Amino acid sequence: MTDIPVIDLTPLRLGGVEGLRDVAGALGEACRGVGFFAVTGHGIDPALTGRVFAAARDFFGRPAAEKTALSITRSPHNCGYVGIGTETLDVTKPTDLKEAFNIGLDLPADHPEVVAGRPFRGVNLWPEIPGWRETMLAYFDAAWRLGRLLHRGFAADLGLDPGHFKSRLDAPMAILRLLHYPPRPGTVASGQMGAGTHTDYGNVTILATDGVAGLQVRRRDGVWLDAPPVPGGFLCNIGDCLMRWTNDVYISTPHRVQPPERERYSVAFFLDPNPDALVEALPGCVTADRPARYPPVLGADYLRSRLDATYAHRAPGGGS
Repeated sequence: MTDIPVIDLTPLRLGGVEGLRDVAGALGEACRGVGFFAVTGHGIDPALTGRVFAAARDFFGRPAAEKTALSITRSPHNCGYVGIGTETLDVTKPTDLKEAFNIGLDLPADHPEVVAGRPFRGVNLWPEIPGWRETMLAYFDAAWRLGRLLHRGFAADLGLDPGHFKSRLDAPMAILRLLHYPPRPGTVASGQMGAGTHTDYGNVTILATDGVAGLQVRRRDGVWLDAPPVPGGFLCNIGDCLMRWTNDVYISTPHRVQPPERERYSVAFFLDPNPDALVEALPGCVTADRPARYPPVLGADYLRSRLDATYAHRAPGGGS
């Protein structure tokens, strides 16, 4: 596959054997091919998506001091504000020209797993903007439902029970990430990107964009594709964790964001599994000719290893 397919999820949402079969086949073909696909018929209210973008613009337009008070360096759980020049997705290149805000599964401070200090089980950091938290959590839940629906299709395509991933995604290390790319500055360091070339860490990413160009996807032959706008839809891609789970039957795809000519906003939902989910080759993805390529690993341990390589403050001696 050389282009990014568009898949209507309506038959999968409505249920039925034929709908599951047809959509699962289309998802599987995309995940074995280019690794990206656009979805329509997803069931998320476009008005909710619009409110999320408006709330993101509100937050990123606030004074720097107000944003940095919620810095991700305050959280060992990958939540909070990420300033421009803080993240390096391609460690061979200069830091990324973007800012972001991460929101995880919302748990109260007295939740047993929070109190126990479990990995990726902490409280979110919230700006004091009326209605902001409620908007983000409504969207988080909607994207989470969509991510679980996609996994029904993945499971069916892989010859598993459609509910195979249900218990592995019921308390996920998911992150709702708001992203802001300022307009391309007059001078950019050699190789510097809005977001450096990378593959995503988790199972699946669900991305909404504002239509401003910048995202590029690398085909299997090395050619970079400009990701198309998907009016009313989402652009999705599988990540490295699902690639491990499928023993490389599904392949995660490198992508990047060029510094845009005008400011660009996007909203990404990264669905990682539960912290205690064991990520090991799925039945049917291992054969005599295709032995397991990765050792089993807990979801939390795998995500931690990827984040530690991305953020300086998570490196040894770099803070929590």
